[in-house]
Amino acid sequence: MIGLGKLVILEQEKRLVICKSAEIIRPILRGRDIKRYSYEFADLWLINIHNGLKENGLKPIDINDYPIVKKHLDKSYSQLSKRTDKGDTLYNLRNCAYMEDFYKQKIVYPNMTKFLPFYLDDKGFLQNDKSFMIIGENIAYLTAFLNSSLFKYCFIDNFPELQGGTRELRKIFLDKIPVLQVSEKVNLEFEKRVMKLQELFMNKLSTKQMEIEIDEKIFDLYSLTEEERKIIGFIEIQ
Repeated sequence: MIGLGKLVILEQEKRLVICKSAEIIRPILRGRDIKRYSYEFADLWLINIHNGLKENGLKPIDINDYPIVKKHLDKSYSQLSKRTDKGDTLYNLRNCAYMEDFYKQKIVYPNMTKFLPFYLDDKGFLQNDKSFMIIGENIAYLTAFLNSSLFKYCFIDNFPELQGGTRELRKIFLDKIPVLQVSEKVNLEFEKRVMKLQELFMNKLSTKQMEIEIDEKIFDLYSLTEEERKIIGFIEIQ
């Protein structure tokens, strides 16, 4: 809801008050929360009163089924009634054709960053407008590739550098990057490694050895020579 972020994005304390409505209160990541193979959850939760997807038979959320949430929103009824981006009712979010994609396994990343971080999300996080997502086939492998030293070495200059060394990771720039196609079997091998590596990151354990192993797997797929591997090395953007 445009201009109503504080109303529909809850901190943990307020979420607990209305926790019986948990199915429509979803965790949300902001662009700044997304890290390389990890995230820093700020305990923010979005009231997802979606407007349904008619083509998929998904009905809009009826706010009357969630009286505690309705009571919370009615505190700002005058603001809600002036919304120009509402759905079927003044409580519903506007139509979102990709609503169900948030619940799929996906890669999430910030729209602007110095660090080129990508995270493989299988927890169904929602996102704000400061981040993007990628869905599709073989995305565990793609997560590893996007986080790899090879990607940084070859393609960092594909992304425009803004003030302060920040780079813009818009789709139009990612679309120009050639990515080796792999089989489902190869993707599953990467998925095991990526999920293990993300677990290490989230628990703040040592990750460098596994990161190097994943880099080597990427190098193997691209048939890099020993000399090429030495030139690239292990790249960690600080």
